[in-house]
Amino acid sequence: MKKITRKKHLEMRLQNIPSHPKPKVGLEQYTTPSVIASDLIWNAFGIGDIEDKNIVDLGCGTGIFAIGSALMGANSSVGVDIDEDSIKLARDVSEKLKVDNVEFIVNDIDEFNQPLNTDTLFQNPPFGSQRNADKGQDLKFVKKAIEIDAKVIYSFHMASTEEFLIKFYEDNNLKITHIFRYKFPIPKIYEFHNKEKQIVNVIVIRAEF
Repeated sequence: MKKITRKKHLEMRLQNIPSHPKPKVGLEQYTTPSVIASDLIWNAFGIGDIEDKNIVDLGCGTGIFAIGSALMGANSSVGVDIDEDSIKLARDVSEKLKVDNVEFIVNDIDEFNQPLNTDTLFQNPPFGSQRNADKGQDLKFVKKAIEIDAKVIYSFHMASTEEFLIKFYEDNNLKITHIFRYKFPIPKIYEFHNKEKQIVNVIVIRAEF
């Protein structure tokens, strides 16, 4: 597999990963745009969190962080998601891109307890962008990341909850080292959407023990 040396090249490769094939409103499934995923992975690579590391993409959807990490030289890359349709697509895409150091697992994070010796964990969980969303799902993902003993966590959250999140991370003995800020596009994919696209301010917190 040819080594990627530019962020733009990574973004171009990630553009081959489709959106959720059958987005389920109960799972609040929104695909991470390739421009955001490539920027975050590129930054993580520069910090030293990707190359030769064991990566987990929790709630991976169609696998953009798992595949992107594998493309950037991860030792191993595992994507976990409850949605079988998304996992099937992630497997198909990784085969087409000839990414051989990536694995995808269908599992609910509540039940997921497989020891993975995780160096770096990425997660873009349901972060409450929907008005009637089940609040606190992103915190459940952070707790699972702690439970599986990930050394470094990259987690998406609503920017409006930043102050609360900082305290939550600190209360759980996590040291926040970086906060990345993005404008996340929410496309019109569910019946209750009344705009073609809505832009949501999100943050990605990088934390470590």
